[in-house]
Amino acid sequence: MNAGIAILVTLLIGIGILLLLVVASFIVYYNRFVTLRNRIDNAWHQIDVQLRRRYDLIPNLVETVKGYATHERETFEKVTEARAAAINAQSVSEQGNAENMLSGALKSLFAVAEAYPQLRANENFLALQEELAGTEGKIAYARQFYNDMVMQLNTAVQRFPANVVAGIFNIKERDYFVIEEEEARGPVKVQF
Repeated sequence: MNAGIAILVTLLIGIGILLLLVVASFIVYYNRFVTLRNRIDNAWHQIDVQLRRRYDLIPNLVETVKGYATHERETFEKVTEARAAAINAQSVSEQGNAENMLSGALKSLFAVAEAYPQLRANENFLALQEELAGTEGKIAYARQFYNDMVMQLNTAVQRFPANVVAGIFNIKERDYFVIEEEEARGPVKVQF
């Protein structure tokens, strides 16, 4: 009888340890998903901060160029429309499309500015141009960090046994912040 009780106790201890390991694994994976989700949300907010900064610079830039190139109304309207679309974008893919449109509009604006040597020498224009260039660099870094965090989450969601935990807690893959247009893949030209 003692041998039977010893085996039963050993079996119960083994089952208890196994259950403890399974619960601990669920906790570790769930906490990893929470961390990754929070990092992605934070990264998106950092992109948003830089994009807002960019959006705030654009009206000043347009007004400065308008003073020299009053007959380029269509270009100014495109920049204004693209800025509004980017501000109102709701999802990551909408934001990416809107940013593509805005980058193209800004390229057109700078192309207009190239035709006016007095404008290129204007201190206000040069300061705005420099600020926009710095902001573009910050946006690029923030996009890269965001996409790195998305990759980590998406990989974790796809791997076993983490995919079981992701399925139980309905944790889904996130979209990358992608620039679709081939011409928009390059930086916005702000140097003359």
